[in-house]
Amino acid sequence: MTAAATALVLAMLVQITWTFIVMLRTGRARFAAIKTGRVGKAAALDSQAWPDDVRKHGNNMNNQFETPTLFYALVLLAVVLGMADAVLAVLAWVFVASRVVHTVIHTGSNVVSRRFRVFLIGTGSLMLMTGWIAVRVVMTAL
Repeated sequence: MTAAATALVLAMLVQITWTFIVMLRTGRARFAAIKTGRVGKAAALDSQAWPDDVRKHGNNMNNQFETPTLFYALVLLAVVLGMADAVLAVLAWVFVASRVVHTVIHTGSNVVSRRFRVFLIGTGSLMLMTGWIAVRVVMTAL
């Protein structure tokens, strides 16, 4: 495996690890709410029944299964096609960093405008990765 492919796979593994961390933090927040009596049985059927501080953890956990799925597909596509390079590696790490910062904002201050800017950085990196791979596929086919 090339150094660039290794960098892409490591970025993907860090994102997967981050998702597990977010899941554990969500579980901890939920158990704390249950233990302190801040939530009732309704939470079993309705996520709106959780207190706001717990819901933002759950919402962020759900976010880890949205745009990251595109990231995983792009990384695997680049590696399988042998198109892993420094450009994709940098963009991949930008995406992963944006997801970590997004989580910190989302589960902390939750300032939507700040969170959205970070989301745009991550989504922009995915768009650039897509374009970079697409151009290289087209150029290879010509």
